[in-house]
Amino acid sequence: MARGSRLARLAALGLLGVLTLSGCELGESAFWERNFVRWGWPEGITDEAEAMRELWIGSTFAALIIGLAVWALIAYSVIAHRKKGDELPRQTAYNLPLEIVYTIIPFIIIAGLFFFTVVVQNEVRDRSENPDEIIAVNAFKWNWQFVYAGTEGPDGEPVDTVGTSTEIPILVVPTERTVRFDLASADVIHSFWVPEFLFKLDVIPGNENGRDNVFEVTVREEGAYVGRCAELCGTYHAYMNFEVRSVAPDVYDDYIEARESGLSTYEALEEIGLPGEATTTTPLELIEEKVDDQLISSGD
Repeated sequence: MARGSRLARLAALGLLGVLTLSGCELGESAFWERNFVRWGWPEGITDEAEAMRELWIGSTFAALIIGLAVWALIAYSVIAHRKKGDELPRQTAYNLPLEIVYTIIPFIIIAGLFFFTVVVQNEVRDRSENPDEIIAVNAFKWNWQFVYAGTEGPDGEPVDTVGTSTEIPILVVPTERTVRFDLASADVIHSFWVPEFLFKLDVIPGNENGRDNVFEVTVREEGAYVGRCAELCGTYHAYMNFEVRSVAPDVYDDYIEARESGLSTYEALEEIGLPGEATTTTPLELIEEKVDDQLISSGD
């Protein structure tokens, strides 16, 4: 009775710990979706991210089924072959049919995972013949330039946005449209990464507009999302942040029209009713200034 009571108390404490760590979201859909629908997989904002989520969930279920089968076999072996006396049981040196089975089954599992991985990889890296928008992404030490193909500013050049050490560059993209990114590097290897895309691609110098430096996405949700360089590229690698603004197609068209009229990125964003500065990340110099101000204030 004491043992059962102790186990009950431990179970209750475990349940309380789970509720505490999850922020008491057990009754909320967010907790259920994150932990039981997506199995911990981050929520993406593109069609390609959805394909990767399905692969993750399928792989997780397959692993769970295999794990249950292995645990069942272990339990059977422990129970069926437990010690029943002092007599040594019959020893079996070889079992050719069993060896064939446990060689073939892992091969089938690996082949299945490989097949579905390649299918999703091809879908994620697939390129359409005529994307709705083409944006050139130029990486350099240590910032980004975004050039909107098919546009023309007052100077006759395509509309572009260039980041500086004190200004986070903002990449504006439309939702519900296929957007192709042509990546290029002016110096070393960088990496274009937007966590909400659930995708990143190394920007390899010398391979401008090549297959390896091009990818497409179709964004489904509006919002502001931080982007980063995911490849250690030098002293000021930490400066290479940018922001993605996904907006409705008509709002995107208004933004491009404002840029073509001669407005800056800040002015055009304010013109369409959006913040002109990045909201998801801050230039490193500003962060350092804030830290210094806090240290001075605390010293006073």
